[in-house]
Amino acid sequence: MPHDHSDPDHPHALLPPDPALRVKALETILTRKGLVDPAALDEIIDTYQNRIGPKNGAQVVARAWSDPAFLDRLREDATAVISELGFFGRQGEHIVVVENTPQLHNMVVCTLCSCYPWPLLGIPPGWYKSDAYRARAVREPRKVLAEFGVTLPETMAVRVWDSTAEIRYLVIPVRPEGTEGFSEAELAALVTRDSMIGTGLARTPE
Repeated sequence: MPHDHSDPDHPHALLPPDPALRVKALETILTRKGLVDPAALDEIIDTYQNRIGPKNGAQVVARAWSDPAFLDRLREDATAVISELGFFGRQGEHIVVVENTPQLHNMVVCTLCSCYPWPLLGIPPGWYKSDAYRARAVREPRKVLAEFGVTLPETMAVRVWDSTAEIRYLVIPVRPEGTEGFSEAELAALVTRDSMIGTGLARTPE
């Protein structure tokens, strides 16, 4: 079979099994060949992991919680509205927002690969790209959510959205109680990456 890589002499068989080790091995090979600048790669990773991370998405959610007019605009054309905030670019095209309510919980997966709104959420977590999550999120979403610590009442519906190269989703989690009068910055601090994927909930204020 063309995709059967059980042959130990096949190049793919030489890669370490752990994804992190495989990435490091690939980076080493490309660096030695002069195809990758390690400093530039570190800068890109730092930008998405630390400086962008989920902070941009949290800003969008916080404004949606506090500004009904902004939320209405997001519903109509999230891509354009988010671009106005300066959050756009590769992997940030065609954004659609889906809203959690007391009756409905939304959850995002990419069953074919790992399409993900990088400008809003940063680098996708390893579990999001895993075969297990991509398969099980569709088949048994409640069990997957429970493993993330999210147990929903049976009366609440769960809707799973499949990201593609054409559409990427941002979940607007339910605004926590007791946040009346919070500033956007205070609200943004309650928004987690997982809550914007749907595998988590927003933090409750202390």
